[in-house]
Amino acid sequence: MPAHPAAAVSVATLPAWSWRLVPALLVCLAAPAFFVLRVPWVGWVLLAAGLAVAVAMERADAAPRPAADASADDDAAARGIRTPSIVRDLSLIAIGLLIVSSIPLAAELDNLSIVRFAVALGAAVAVPYVISRWLYRDHAIRFPWRGGGRWTAFQWSWLAAVLVLGWLILPFYFITSGVYLNWPVVDTPDLIARLFVGVGAVGIWDELFFICTCFALLRRHFPFWQANVLQMVVFVSFLWELGYQAWGPLLTIPFALLMGWIFMRTRSLAYVVTVHLLFDAVVFLVLVHAHNPGVLDGFFLV
Repeated sequence: MPAHPAAAVSVATLPAWSWRLVPALLVCLAAPAFFVLRVPWVGWVLLAAGLAVAVAMERADAAPRPAADASADDDAAARGIRTPSIVRDLSLIAIGLLIVSSIPLAAELDNLSIVRFAVALGAAVAVPYVISRWLYRDHAIRFPWRGGGRWTAFQWSWLAAVLVLGWLILPFYFITSGVYLNWPVVDTPDLIARLFVGVGAVGIWDELFFICTCFALLRRHFPFWQANVLQMVVFVSFLWELGYQAWGPLLTIPFALLMGWIFMRTRSLAYVVTVHLLFDAVVFLVLVHAHNPGVLDGFFLV
């Protein structure tokens, strides 16, 4: 799916630095407040402050400007291009964060927990999408499944590399750090099946929310590396409460940055989801291995 014309124009003309980073950073820092510190009121204050600063900046931008600037805006409007709004876009991220923070993110496999996760995480993607498309009418959130065409040889090779790297790194991380205990014991076929579905579903959701929603919205206002760092803050904070603790950020920070880079290069939701699911397949096997010594001892090195 091609990018929206407005997005293409805005990205091409983005300044290297902008004071809009201030409200964006405040909004994104609400994520560690919610998911790492677990102090909700701090997250609420950061979201409110970020949106308030964004409103003030947008009002200042709307003040009368020199004729040359006004002419450029008029030309864009004549071509049907709507300037992205930092207030609207940050509000969508804030709404998603508020919805996700409304539930505990500790991994549980009982029926109630599964339903709670499905409803909250689903709403965190669906509600911003609906607001963007039908209330704000800018269709800023899109899910470009097929992206830029057929996968290259390098992309196929990277899929194999993901499996190898996961096989080498993840068992050492989960078992030596003890973080596998952040996930429930899975020692029956039913629990193992639930874990498999849950790990995969959350992995897909990660790309829908952190990449196609947060990163895509931030990319409308900031150069790639700035938008990517901002989405990484949100992504890694969520993964921390989910269970990737101890020295987990040493893995999750580069992983989050890499997923943003891959999406930027491929424009393919299908590809980033495939990469993530392959990685999560190894996570699933490691968790089964860690909770059931002897089952996969011959497969992993740890």
